[in-house]
Amino acid sequence: MVLWKGRMRRPISATIDERLIRWINSELKDGMKYRNKSHLIEIALMNLKESKDQNNDN
Repeated sequence: MVLWKGRMRRPISATIDERLIRWINSELKDGMKYRNKSHLIEIALMNLKESKDQNNDN
C-alpha cells in the first residue's frame, strides 16, 4: 500500500481493451491533465462512482 495525500493506495491489476489503452495513451500525451495511467484510471473510476451515487440519490 502507498500513502498519498493522506489516503491509502493499493496497487491492482486489470485487463483492459486495446482501444481503451490507446485512448489512455493519447490522453497522457500532453502530460497536463493526468500524471500517469493510474491517475487517469482512478479519476475515471471516481467520476463513475460519483455519477452512480447521484443517480441513486434521485
